[in-house]
Amino acid sequence: MKRFWKDIKRYMPYAKYATKSGLKSEVASSHLSWLWWILDPILFMLVYWFIFMVIFGQKKEYFHIFVFVGLSMWNLFNKTVSGSVRIVAANRAVVTKVYIPKYFLIIILLFQNLFKMAISFGIVIVMMMWSHVPVSYNVIYVIPIFVDLILITFGVSAILAHFGVFFDDLKNITNVGLRILFYMSGIFYVITDRVNEAIATLLLKVNPVGFLIDACRSALVYCETPHRKLILLWFVIGAALSAIGVAIIYKNENNYVKVI
Repeated sequence: MKRFWKDIKRYMPYAKYATKSGLKSEVASSHLSWLWWILDPILFMLVYWFIFMVIFGQKKEYFHIFVFVGLSMWNLFNKTVSGSVRIVAANRAVVTKVYIPKYFLIIILLFQNLFKMAISFGIVIVMMMWSHVPVSYNVIYVIPIFVDLILITFGVSAILAHFGVFFDDLKNITNVGLRILFYMSGIFYVITDRVNEAIATLLLKVNPVGFLIDACRSALVYCETPHRKLILLWFVIGAALSAIGVAIIYKNENNYVKVI
């Protein structure tokens, strides 16, 4: 743990620099530049809004915000996890020339996706103001919910990044798993309205992404108090996953160069 905090202090300036460089290079060849970070989630939200509000007659209040919150949080988890599986091999030019704790590659990717999520939630705030959504003190729960999401995302990503060095097929397996998890997380539907109580309880308690998305919507949009004990539980689990992931990488990172 002492080594971890020492490395965080030492390499964080590099992580910030690499994050900025990665974001700039991502839009360098695009005519719309950074506007895509705004347009992308909005366009997806409009597609799901049309399908489920217009075609399937979804009647959920503030459904456009409901979908947008879900997509924004899901994109952070999905893009970070899927991008981490082969992240060591993808950064071969860096890891073979200079030493950097390999989990910092994940931190950089996570920072980039956090920046995009911040833009998305800026849009959420505008939507809430436009739609006159009432706000209560429950909005403070958004902070621990985001902390949980970051810890779980980092922990899962770090563990998969390690195994992804040795198993090329893990990328495809992860993509299938993420696709299944997407439909199980209630991104564009209310879980409790679509499945029976037993399955809904399972999806909302065992699936951290589904739970955190539901909790964020409840606190931010619907003035409801989320399940505080589950927020604490997933914080502990997320911290444990992160610690395990970092420990595994520290133990094995010297072997990564030999494999890639």
